[in-house]
Amino acid sequence: MSSNNVSDNQANQDAVQEGPNQAGKLTGSVRHGVVPAAGRGTRFLPATKAVPKEMLPIVDRPAIEVVVEEATNAGLDDLLFITAAQKQAIEDHFDAAPDLELALRESNKTKLLESIERYKHYTRIHSIRQGHPQGLGHAVYQAHNHVGNNPFAVLLPDDLMHPEDPVLQKMIAVREQLGGSVVALLEVTPQQATAYGSAAVTNIPLASNGLDNVEGLSEGDVFRLDKIVEKPPIDEVLSEYASVGRFVLDPKVFEILETLPPGRGGEIQLTDSFQRLIETPENQGGGVTGVVIRGRRFDTGDKLGYLEALVQMGLEHEELGADFRAFLKGLDL
Repeated sequence: MSSNNVSDNQANQDAVQEGPNQAGKLTGSVRHGVVPAAGRGTRFLPATKAVPKEMLPIVDRPAIEVVVEEATNAGLDDLLFITAAQKQAIEDHFDAAPDLELALRESNKTKLLESIERYKHYTRIHSIRQGHPQGLGHAVYQAHNHVGNNPFAVLLPDDLMHPEDPVLQKMIAVREQLGGSVVALLEVTPQQATAYGSAAVTNIPLASNGLDNVEGLSEGDVFRLDKIVEKPPIDEVLSEYASVGRFVLDPKVFEILETLPPGRGGEIQLTDSFQRLIETPENQGGGVTGVVIRGRRFDTGDKLGYLEALVQMGLEHEELGADFRAFLKGLDL
């Protein structure tokens, strides 16, 4: 599937290689994005029995659209969904609906028409099937033919980032300055760290590394990753920082994922590939940097996190926010 009248074959032809990997850097900006969206959404059953979890609404648009908008605002011009059976609704949402568009146009329902035509202004979208799911690392590896020897972003759709902190844009800027790979870091408690990739880190000063002009970065926002472990027991948590939801990766990761053995849970873990990247020399595409998330993040793969996103986005909704706020204030809590 491909929206904006760009076929997957055209996209593969257009995926021009951005130069050889030298000192962990590639020429050109990060153009490609990958969105793993093949999960079953079992934590949201029965709601997700027939509806992809990525299509659950955040007020009046599906959660996946918020992620696509973020990718577009970050400057990505090619986005690949890794999907599975029963996920056709995701592809349909970012495609034309001629009959509906015509009906709205003839009824002069301009705002509604604009809302379903937003796909025209988003980055180009394509999709492939993961097949038999074998973990997040396996899902990301499915993008290797599409992305080629280019750096790329990975956006996990369960993580919604509030636009007040354009963390992906900052991560791309850090990658372009330092090379290697970049992960988003979240400050967590030791108990929370057991659910993520726990990272041992060393602070990277901004000025001496050419990062002082990156908009939105402050001292203490950027770290070198020295070690990372997927979902450690609480007594093996490495620090107060965990990797979550947004990654900008050197294509070296595809070579690693190709032969990476299953890890925790018998699945190919993307976090395990980060440890391999940490151990890889910088001139071979290695090295991993972390950028701390300073804005609001919502874990919409969790029921409580999803409710928090609904409330927060509802309060900020242009049309409904004021009335919704008044409603909440009137509740007898």
